[in-house]
Amino acid sequence: MAIIKKLTKLGNSSALVIDRPILELLNMSNDVPVEITMGADGKSLIVRAVSDEEGNRKQFEAALKQTNKRHGGALRKLADK
Repeated sequence: MAIIKKLTKLGNSSALVIDRPILELLNMSNDVPVEITMGADGKSLIVRAVSDEEGNRKQFEAALKQTNKRHGGALRKLADK
């Protein structure tokens, strides 16, 4: 299946917007680290999700920071009981 997309200008760079249905099909989200490699033909890019321990650790730390920011006070009160 091929989809034709145009690059979008983003500052001094270009971005390729991946639509949500495609992300869901690939079981990816905005915070998943990806690896970009050049295809054997030298004219294509291969984008794949990286599921290494470092990527998972960074996601966990970001989620923990957000949870503490939102619910830190309540969690401290629960810990004191």
